[in-house]
Amino acid sequence: MIRIPRTLRTLTMASVWLGLGTAGLAAQEAPAVPAAKPADVQSIDGIIAAVYDVISGPAGQARDWDRMRSLFLPGARLIPTGKTPQGEGRHRVWTLEEYIGAAGPSLEQGGFFESELSRVTEQYGNIAHLFSSYESKRTAADETPFARGINSFQLWNDGTRWWVVTIFWEGETPATPIPDKYLKRP
Repeated sequence: MIRIPRTLRTLTMASVWLGLGTAGLAAQEAPAVPAAKPADVQSIDGIIAAVYDVISGPAGQARDWDRMRSLFLPGARLIPTGKTPQGEGRHRVWTLEEYIGAAGPSLEQGGFFESELSRVTEQYGNIAHLFSSYESKRTAADETPFARGINSFQLWNDGTRWWVVTIFWEGETPATPIPDKYLKRP
């Protein structure tokens, strides 16, 4: 009987589970996405700052959607959640292109500035989860935000850079204020 080292067995099982067969990860082709700015993807801080930067801008300013595309793993999802006026939970699952098509025009037409208030990060190996508390304003000069909430980012590092896998968010409401633990600055 041939003994296969545990780490090799784990990699092989992970490859099968991921649908890559036993050829492993090397057989997977690189995604065709625009080249990212190195500073945008070399750190967790860089990729989070880039996401907030690319969606923010004054009314009438086109966003750099190719920069946005360069941050997201092919197949990534953006998932807004919330409640209807009747209190029913709702969510929508968008691909990046669906988000750009659905949300992009209102971001560009009305002006939109979103900034991070605080962040809680958990990381294990090449994956990271962040609760990024945010506030949204129509102009950078607005004193009071029109919305606040939490963006739940899931990130993955492929060994050379960080990718956004998912952004899952919910806006703050009177019934669901942002807890203090998600508003503390490190």
